[in-house]
Amino acid sequence: MQIQITGKSMDLTEAVKDYVNKKMLALNKFYNEKIIRAEVVLGVNSEHHQKGDKFFAECKLDVPGKNLFALKEEDSLYKAVDKIRDYLELELKKYKLKQRVKSKDKKVSRDDKEYKMEM
Repeated sequence: MQIQITGKSMDLTEAVKDYVNKKMLALNKFYNEKIIRAEVVLGVNSEHHQKGDKFFAECKLDVPGKNLFALKEEDSLYKAVDKIRDYLELELKKYKLKQRVKSKDKKVSRDDKEYKMEM
């Protein structure tokens, strides 16, 4: 999986980059190592300057057949990254389940075949 991390209105430290890499790579196990790319944008929202800094994290995951997106805002940058990771984990599980159900619907049951046993 390719991981692209960018910062908006802030400089990214190596610790933050490592943390995001670790969290995004952990998502790979929920989709059988088939995630193509993760584009992560981290930043500070300046609209809430009287209440203190509000950090946001957004991520777009490219998986075969679909793009998943998450945007979360928190008081801490690490909390925002954790929230998008948890949200994307649920979305990956739902998408995988949908694919599994669709593939089961395509299978032909044994009763539908011509050689049914007649009594």
